[in-house]
Amino acid sequence: MADQDLTSLTARFLDTLRAERRASPYTVRNYGSALAHFAEFMSGHLGGMPTAKSLNSLKTRDFRAFLASRHREGLDAATLRLELSAVRSFFRYWDRQGVLSSAALSALKSPKKRAVLPRPVSAPNAEKLLQAASEQPGDASWIAKRDTALFTLLYGAGLRISEALGLGWHIGQGHLRIHGKGGKSRDVPLLPAVREAIRAYKAALAQQVPGFLAQDDPPLFFGARGGRLSATVAQARMRHLRKALGLPESATPHALRHAFATELLAGGADLRVIQELLGHASLASTQRYVAVDPDRLAAEHRRCHPRSRLSRS
Repeated sequence: MADQDLTSLTARFLDTLRAERRASPYTVRNYGSALAHFAEFMSGHLGGMPTAKSLNSLKTRDFRAFLASRHREGLDAATLRLELSAVRSFFRYWDRQGVLSSAALSALKSPKKRAVLPRPVSAPNAEKLLQAASEQPGDASWIAKRDTALFTLLYGAGLRISEALGLGWHIGQGHLRIHGKGGKSRDVPLLPAVREAIRAYKAALAQQVPGFLAQDDPPLFFGARGGRLSATVAQARMRHLRKALGLPESATPHALRHAFATELLAGGADLRVIQELLGHASLASTQRYVAVDPDRLAAEHRRCHPRSRLSRS
């Protein structure tokens, strides 16, 4: 195979992502952008557009220099990790084809991820949001009921917005079967308040816009123009509500999922149960909620530590 340059190798790699791996347009775009930045840096670093031969001569320090350059341009650790992930995928692909070696990258550590604690909506504010959603003026009543049902579902079942909007019209009465991230499935029970909000929305939609239900497998949550409600619209509805109520920008649909978890934790639920209900692959993801509820952490410490038990005897 001729000594191809980085531009040619990148184009073929992105074509493979699209055609064979069926990567999302978002992933292809981000990988393409990251590899373009990598090519720009390496062209200056090596004194010309890199070829397969010059890429194979790169050392770990060269990749580290690329990350340092991007950091000086203002990229945070999360974005640096994404760019490094794109470069790693590119080299691994061509390593399997016998064109490049990814050995130098294997010794490079990813930038450390800054721990970000969940920012749940407080219980009083969650109730205000649900009440405001049900009273939105100027809307067809089915839209207000739809928003109420959606936000009640997020708060009462801990779903991700994508999981809720992916539901079909025919759902279970007592629980939902959710197919979440990474192909992980879970059963989520539905509280009476959630079931009632969904029932009221369904009844209003079927009565006011019956044509929406002509599809063979209609979605549960419809947009005003027909078809499945988009996450962008749902998030915009939440922005409108929180501004009207004077709530912080952290009051998002995903913050209702956080509120579900913190309410369960405060009520004494076991972390493993919360992990299963949220669909977390790792308990470490669920343990972040303990830091959000320091009173629960202190109470568990007092209850379990032997010195605490001795002091009570």
